[in-house]
Amino acid sequence: MQLKKGDILSDLIVETMAAEGKCVARYEGRVVFLEGCAPGDVVDASLTKIKSNFLEAYTVQIKQFSAAREVPFCSHFGTCGGCSWQHIQYITQLQYKQQQVVDNLERIGGLNLPPIEPIIASAKTRHYRNKLDFTFSAQRWLTKEELHARKSAAGRDGASNIVYTSDDIALGYHIPRKYDLVFDVHECFLQPDPSNAIRLAVKDEAVKASIPFFDLRKQIGFLRTLTIRTANTGEVMVILQVTYDNMEWIERILKRLEHDFPQITSFQYVINGKKNDTFSDLNIICWKGNPYITESMPMPDGSGTLQFRVGPKSFYQTNSDQAFELYMVAWQMAEIKGHELVYDLYTGTGTIANFVAAQAKKVIGLEYVAAAIEDAKVNSAINNVANTDFYAGDMKDLLNDHFISLHGKPDVVITDPPRAGMHEDVCKMLLNMEPERIVYVSCNPATQARDLKILSEKYSITAVQPVDMFPHTMHVENVVRLIRK
Repeated sequence: MQLKKGDILSDLIVETMAAEGKCVARYEGRVVFLEGCAPGDVVDASLTKIKSNFLEAYTVQIKQFSAAREVPFCSHFGTCGGCSWQHIQYITQLQYKQQQVVDNLERIGGLNLPPIEPIIASAKTRHYRNKLDFTFSAQRWLTKEELHARKSAAGRDGASNIVYTSDDIALGYHIPRKYDLVFDVHECFLQPDPSNAIRLAVKDEAVKASIPFFDLRKQIGFLRTLTIRTANTGEVMVILQVTYDNMEWIERILKRLEHDFPQITSFQYVINGKKNDTFSDLNIICWKGNPYITESMPMPDGSGTLQFRVGPKSFYQTNSDQAFELYMVAWQMAEIKGHELVYDLYTGTGTIANFVAAQAKKVIGLEYVAAAIEDAKVNSAINNVANTDFYAGDMKDLLNDHFISLHGKPDVVITDPPRAGMHEDVCKMLLNMEPERIVYVSCNPATQARDLKILSEKYSITAVQPVDMFPHTMHVENVVRLIRK
């Protein structure tokens, strides 16, 4: 029988997890990538894509539930793309993340691996994030039931005449893969208090004052996004993004927050008339309080505490507690001796550089974002770290023979690139520099495997340590130590 979209595949046994959080089953010898289920389930699924070597389908009925299942704790599960694994027991999540690391390094990289250490679990599996971004929408996402009812009420023209009311607003998250659809968040379990209360207060005040929410399709309206950053020191930052300058409305909301939440130490806003919500290129205005919040982190040798200032544009690991565990792994793998020169590639705001500086002769941090480098310098200054230097520029252009001749050949390199991994030219430069040890921290084991394959020309992998930074998601961090052959 020739398959077509919409066909029901019956009694599929879900075998394992795959990339992007999908599950894997088999139908007549073909791999089926499934959504809406868990490993161990037996399901019926509706076909959504047909390729010569694989199928994609969406679960329509679960006939037998897996023993690895967990009752989802969030009412938005299934709508929100954030905690998409919360229906799977945490211990099982960890097993699949560990396997994801092994599969990528062995299959993509074709690498010879030492025994891989058990993944380091996150002590917190809820309320672990220190930063969330919420989007305002004048036309919230409607459930299938709501959409059907409104299409029926609209008559023959259906969707073209769907009526939205003033109650159809949202302050929440985008529907996965839908830039213009936002659902209203009632409660989110990702960020600690007072995150939920702040979001609800902002929405309440905006509704009371009839402040227009942004229409993502028509590109009209005033309120665009709300960013909340919470630090482990108790400090809180809010960033309100609006389309144009209306201080009456801006201050109406910020004064409400000032009154209700004395723990907010940084009130910021940004005016953005662009067609997208990015504000890295825009001026952030500090309305009241400090222009930053402060995170703290123990020093790796236990001799004190480091302070890191986090501004509205700063990158900081979004799981503060687990960031310490991640950096401890990197520090231990680096085995820095007091006389060694260390390069910290993709240093960001200098967190790793300052974390390891006490054990090094000198640490040189390199980063693409100039503003982050300024933050890194400040972080060294407030921690009285005198043996760091920071430089901004495109890594593939900045890290060259001239740079090495000016600053010295590194004994140790720690690299923590973005999800895309390192540029091939950077990998080749590492081979030319020939540091004794390289510690590669990655948030994407697939691109890490690709880069490690290049580095394997001169380096052997001697340690692999996965770290779970994001419970209930498919994401996993991985740290690899390489020793020059």
